[in-house]
Amino acid sequence: MPTQIPTSLAVTPELWGLNGSLDDRGIRLILAIMVGLLVAAGIAIGALAAMGKLKPEMRTELIKRTVAWAVMVPIVVVPILFGKLPTTILFTILSLACYREFARATGCFRDVLMSLLVVLAILALNFAALDNWYDLFVAVPGLAIVVMAAAAILRDQPKGYVQRVGLSAVSMLLFGLCLAHISYMANDPGYRGPMLLLLACVGLNDIYAFCVGKTIGGPKLAPNTSPGKTVSGAVGAVVLTTLTVVLLGPRVFHSELNQTHHLIVMGLLLSICGILGDLAISSVKRDAGIKDMGAIIPGHGGVLDRCNSLLLAAPAMFHYIGYVRGFGLDVPARIITGGH
Repeated sequence: MPTQIPTSLAVTPELWGLNGSLDDRGIRLILAIMVGLLVAAGIAIGALAAMGKLKPEMRTELIKRTVAWAVMVPIVVVPILFGKLPTTILFTILSLACYREFARATGCFRDVLMSLLVVLAILALNFAALDNWYDLFVAVPGLAIVVMAAAAILRDQPKGYVQRVGLSAVSMLLFGLCLAHISYMANDPGYRGPMLLLLACVGLNDIYAFCVGKTIGGPKLAPNTSPGKTVSGAVGAVVLTTLTVVLLGPRVFHSELNQTHHLIVMGLLLSICGILGDLAISSVKRDAGIKDMGAIIPGHGGVLDRCNSLLLAAPAMFHYIGYVRGFGLDVPARIITGGH
């Protein structure tokens, strides 16, 4: 693991601005792929409709999904391109939106105090990420659980205690800690490429699984949890996502991470953790007896329905890259609070 270099030699991170990000060929390639997929989807829908291969309701559904992607992509990509501060704000908002949907589905929102503690923990984690304060980033989850366990006693209502504390802790870990790893990536001057690769591959992983599963069919992966997923779709997603990382990785990583074995491991982690994250939220939905976590995104459901695959994939990629070369080691720690 690389050592922290002296602050006197460190590079001050850019909180705002493109900072030449569009000069990076890897970033331009990922952006081109995103735009190309949206254009290709529109052409494919139009062609299939013209040939009479799509029923009107399916055509309407696919158009809604494609338009939603066309809106979501710039909403996510633009803040990432414009620096660390907008990136952190974006993922803080996404974390809070995911918790809101989870709280409504599970009933957590009824306990105002515990919900407030979850929100404060999410804000603290993202502040620690923005400050490049790793000690605080690591400490917040444990401290938050201690506070939640203590605060839940104040009502003097032991019935439901385990559920209140358990749901609050899980919420904070999934939607606070897991997604805040993406915010923390922005401490690295070269964060944009790896972050866009993470987001693109997690999205493609879902598409690969859907296309391969519909084409090949076969046994269900988890019929009681997510009836639409197949073993063939999961295997196809793992293979194709890993291949995507291997092909794009050398244009994104400008370090020892562009070695083939590292890229294969990252591809496997992104795909497998993406599938597991999706199944985790599917389990929540089945347990709560709902189809979608929300309805804010036409054709996709809620924010959490779209972010589910990131929940486990983001920390997996973060810690693998951290193990190999680290994040933000060439920038000062605690850039806001000014500690040492």
